[in-house]
Parts: sequence; C-alpha cells; structure tokens
Amino acid sequence: MPSEETQVVVVGAGQAGVAASEHLGAAGIPHIVLERHRVAERWRSERWDSLVANGPAWHDRFPGLEFTDVDPDGFASKDQVAEYFAAYAEKIGAPVRCGVEVTQVRRHAGRPGFRVETSEGSIDARFVVVATGAFQRPVIPPIVPEDGVVPVQLHSSGYRNPDQLPAGAVLVVGAGSSGVQIADELRRSGRRVFLSVGPHDRPPREYRGRDFCWWLGVLGRWDAETPPEGAEHVTIAVSGARGGHTVDFRALAASGVELVGMTASYDDGVLSFAPDLAKNIALGDEKYLELLRAADAYVERNGLDLPEEPAAHVLGPDPDCVTDPRRELDLAEAGVTSIVWATGFATDYGWLEVDAFDERGRPKQRRGVSTEPGVYFLGLPWLSRRGSSFIWGVWHDARYVADHIATQRGYLAYGTPDRPGAAPATTQKN
Repeated sequence: MPSEETQVVVVGAGQAGVAASEHLGAAGIPHIVLERHRVAERWRSERWDSLVANGPAWHDRFPGLEFTDVDPDGFASKDQVAEYFAAYAEKIGAPVRCGVEVTQVRRHAGRPGFRVETSEGSIDARFVVVATGAFQRPVIPPIVPEDGVVPVQLHSSGYRNPDQLPAGAVLVVGAGSSGVQIADELRRSGRRVFLSVGPHDRPPREYRGRDFCWWLGVLGRWDAETPPEGAEHVTIAVSGARGGHTVDFRALAASGVELVGMTASYDDGVLSFAPDLAKNIALGDEKYLELLRAADAYVERNGLDLPEEPAAHVLGPDPDCVTDPRRELDLAEAGVTSIVWATGFATDYGWLEVDAFDERGRPKQRRGVSTEPGVYFLGLPWLSRRGSSFIWGVWHDARYVADHIATQRGYLAYGTPDRPGAAPATTQKN
C-alpha cells in the first residue's frame, strides 16, 4: 500500500502540537498533526475534576486568542483550557487528525526523511516534530508493594476527587502544585491527610498587586536559559485553586494536613520518611523570600507605584510536625487506605527509532532542534528557557522550530530542477 506524503508530521495535538501547527501554517509548510485521542486530551482525562490552570488567563494562553469565558485575572478550569486549545486549532485551521496513534518513526534508508507508521497507515515526511510534551508516562516509585496493605495506590494523573477513594486516611506523596492541591482538597473533604514534602519552589501567588507570572516576566526569569544546579528537578508549588493563593505549608499544617519528609522506604506495613522536612521547608521559604526581595528592588529601581506589602515577608513559626517530624508511619494503625503519588512523569519515546537520545534516554537537542537532522522536540522543560513547558513558552519555542524547518526546506530546494538557483528560505528568528 503506498504511503501518504507530507513535509512535516507533528506528533501530538496538545499545546505544543497546536503551536507548531500555527507557525508551520503561517510559513506555508504542508503538515499533518496526529493525535491519538482528542485535542488537548490530557487536560480532559488525565487531571482531577477541580483542577484549574496555575497561571491567570491573561498569561496562560497563546497570543492569537483570549479566553472568552474567563476573567483575565481568573484561572481557567481544565475543561476550559481543553476547549480553548480545540477552538485555537479550529481558528488556525490546524490539520489535526484525531484518533490516529503513531506507532513507529524511522529514517528512510538512502534518501531523506522518515516513514511514520500510524494506526491508519504510513506517512512519508521530510521532518518530524515530537510535540508529545513531558507528561507522557506517570511515575510511581517502587516503594510500597501492591500487596493490598494499602487498598488504593494511584498516580495524581488518575486521581479525580475525594469520593473516588475508599474511606480512610490518605498519604499524598509530592509537594508540587498537584500534590499540595490534592492534599488540600482531601483535607477539606474531611479526610485525615499526610503530605510527603520534598524540595520545592513556592513563589507568591501575588505580590504588590501583581501575579507571580508577571514578576517572573519583568525580572527576566521566564527567559532563563539554564536552570540553577539541581533546579530542573525541583517542583514548583503554586495554585490557582479557589481564586488563587500562595502555597503555604504552615497554613496546610494548621488546617490539619500532617507534613512529613520525603518518602524513603517501606517495611512490613511501615513507611519511613527522610529527616529532611525542616530543610525542604526552609529552602522553599528562602526561594519565596528571594523573589520578594527581587521584586522590591525592581519596584525601587523603576520607580513603580505599587503598594508595599511588608506582611508578605513575615513567616510564622514552624508547626510541630516540622520541628518534630514523624519519621515513621504505620499505615494500618493510621488508617491509611489510599496513597496518591504526585511524583511526576517520564517521557516515552519507544516509538521514535532515531538516533536522537543520550545514554539516559533524554533528547539531544538545542532549542528543540535535535542532533538527528529532521527531528524536532517541543513542550519539554527547559527546552530553550524556563518557560518552555508552559503555554506561552511553548508557543515561542514552536516559532523557532518552524523557522528552522523553513530554513532547512530552503537548503533542500536549492539546486533542484524546479529551483535551480534558489537560495535557502528564511524567516525572522526568535
């Protein structure tokens, strides 16, 4: 059976794939976007019911379309975000094919381009853009055996609401945005909750009348190209829930959530925690205070008329669970019937059979341009900058990738019979 042909195949129709399609379309580059489910499917079916975006609507969007049903300073629900991207794809006329799974990509032998095998046949493409993002395979550390001592263990991507879990206490492992919001929701539902806290960054939701997204922008931190040592593994604890608020672990403890250190090991029904809780809380506090100080310096340097907020610099005393943390938890004795692992995701490129990965399976790329000619990546953390895995950041990365593809097409066309003297095509660099 002959294969279909196109210039570019984009794999994935989430925010990265839609952004790629916009810029490829604007450059007049023929392409197809393949999505195994629906546009922005992970927002629809792999998030809990009450999730909202962690950035305000004025920030967490693409330049070409505003949210029509969310106040600019409000936080869109997961369903509103999904519908936003579906509307955006329709607005730009993105050639998205839903329900088509990519099963294999391999380079042609002896000629340029790739054979893309899908659930609906094969496609020959000169370029492939991998827009599957960073949240592909949920990671659950192999700590607690699945032997029934805890009736339910699930990843945060499988959590929906408190009623989903059996009666009893819950341990939430992971103190990023997902972990703290799920722990807070469970506690508000009347559950006894333990929250395992690791290293984290907890920026202020708002300071001196401006959202933290604004502060990171004017301070140039969204555009940082290299993470501080170890920062790429540190989760960000920020929340848009209930209108948005600063994540405060002291407030969580005061509400009844018991904080513990990082989950370390399991033995005969007892979990052990690392002695790092106070250190993790203190480091998160310092990052929070450092951003406040940087914001104050920016206000003074630029003569801005923004109200002072001295109370934001004042941290309350550490709760007892931090000063004298629990080191062990007998799960049965504490009545723990569920563990929610908010422990992040890993990538899964088993279908991408090209020489584009290092010894640890990570893409070898610069600003999304792979070391394997013709292959590109989008939506990964720190792809080009701190904001690369965020909605606005992936849009700008996609523009750079589309520009690179346009330039490469120009080189490939140079000297061909239909363009005997053509020069490489170029568009404006980002």
